[in-house]
Amino acid sequence: MRTRVHIIAPYESMTTIIEECIPLFPQLAIQYEVGDLMKGAELAAQAERNGAEIMISRGGTAQLIKEAVTIPVIDVQLSGYDMIRSLTLASQFNGQTAIVGFANITSGAQSIIDLMELPLKVYTIRSSEDVARLLLELKASGYRQIVGDVITVNTAKTYGMEGLLIQSGKESILRALEDAQLVYRYLSKNHAISVILNNLVTQEHPNLLVLNEQSEVVFENLTDFEQNPLTDNHIYLTNTNLDFHQSQVQNVFIVDDYQLTVTAYETTLNNKTYKVYSLEKGQPYAFAQFGITAYTDISMEPIVAESPAMQAVLKNIRAVYENHEPIYLLGEADSGKSFLVKHIHQMYSSGGLMLQIELAQVPPGHLHKIPLSKVRNVEINHLEDGSKDEELISFIQTCLQRQIGVFILGEKGLNPNRTLDVELNTIIMPSLVDRQEDLAPLIQHFLSDYYQKYGTVAVKMKEDALQLIRNQVPYMTVNQLRHLIKQAALNEQDYVISAETLSHLLGEQPSSNTMKLSGTLKEIEKEIIQLVLHEENNNQSKAAERLGINRATLWRKLKE
Repeated sequence: MRTRVHIIAPYESMTTIIEECIPLFPQLAIQYEVGDLMKGAELAAQAERNGAEIMISRGGTAQLIKEAVTIPVIDVQLSGYDMIRSLTLASQFNGQTAIVGFANITSGAQSIIDLMELPLKVYTIRSSEDVARLLLELKASGYRQIVGDVITVNTAKTYGMEGLLIQSGKESILRALEDAQLVYRYLSKNHAISVILNNLVTQEHPNLLVLNEQSEVVFENLTDFEQNPLTDNHIYLTNTNLDFHQSQVQNVFIVDDYQLTVTAYETTLNNKTYKVYSLEKGQPYAFAQFGITAYTDISMEPIVAESPAMQAVLKNIRAVYENHEPIYLLGEADSGKSFLVKHIHQMYSSGGLMLQIELAQVPPGHLHKIPLSKVRNVEINHLEDGSKDEELISFIQTCLQRQIGVFILGEKGLNPNRTLDVELNTIIMPSLVDRQEDLAPLIQHFLSDYYQKYGTVAVKMKEDALQLIRNQVPYMTVNQLRHLIKQAALNEQDYVISAETLSHLLGEQPSSNTMKLSGTLKEIEKEIIQLVLHEENNNQSKAAERLGINRATLWRKLKE
């Protein structure tokens, strides 16, 4: 196959010489067009898109073409013969003559002028913008003829001066085409090696992406994909993980109905950093209809843990989790248990999948069919109405053998008569009433979230409004609090949520702490506990001390 060479001639008369040279190079498929400077660069860019392998041009046009294409560009050099012919002809002009051009023209011209003692002056320009100003000055100084390249000659003619173009002779065009042959021989050898190495890489990694420092794809080979499946968020999460770990990382994403595994590492070449992504397309993950949901690239907000109760839970969960032991997370509904599991997955799993399993929806025999190769954590719900113990035990043991984190979520203590033959570590999820220190940060976080999501006005809550919420905390879950703050943010017209707005949402609040001794003994007892809690600003430890009971008893009585 012949090498495709494209010549951009800065002036029309060069094409005659090009046509004479073409038959002398049968191994080259030579095409040519006429275009100077930016027009020539545009033609060159189009020629590259059409398959040109080597470009040839001259002077300033060649320089612009080098910036416009990615293939080799050969600059037609002015030979001594070219200069002698042009300068000899210019010296015959009856009037002052100046040689104006870039250094590649003027440096050789000065030597020939000195040697031949020609009555010519040389002026060197650094950019095409200098031409017009310089020619006007030369015209004012009495110069009538300008010798140079295309732009110089055309500008001279515009100003009413004679213009003489320094043309490239046949020997210069021949030398450029010979250089094109040499470049092709060199590139073809390297191209053969490149093809071999490329085949080896693509056989080993059939789905490969290389990204530059701006996360732009500079190489792409995707055998198993019709198009690049990675979103900007996938790339951001992978690069962040890579920057943090400073080593090879692996992330797993759910794309459409299949799992996508991305293995990435960094490499440096010529002081530039590149990120290499190897993609693997997994089997379809079609288990959602069986109560199994796969989560990945979980972008979670930071968990609020200002309270001692929440800090202790996080500390204990992490200790058990890092020892690869199963955790039974016990707490009331909507207390944030599942949110906490996702937080642990995000913080400590280094990518991979998290499965959320609703045992009540899983048909018998399906747990062992779940592919676990990319799974890092499993959340199991509704233990009390799920699969048979033998199947569940086998599944949990398989997860533990693979060092997959196991979280079982429940609202009741485990039935002592039900044995799972697996030692579960029970950790009690604190209710909102045990997280008084978390109340204000939670509210602020919710307000910030709704401000960004819905454009709400409120950004803060007044102290008396906060106190109304504190009074309701014993009867609220985290999700109920979230919903209340959402309604308050949507209805508040000021920057600060007022007690009046909350009162409308909560209903009438008790105006005093006066007790009415009516109802059963248990109801009166609970009213007394609520009054003491209110007086102690919902501090359970102080309330329990005043009532003469321990904190666990107080918590149990509140739940009754």
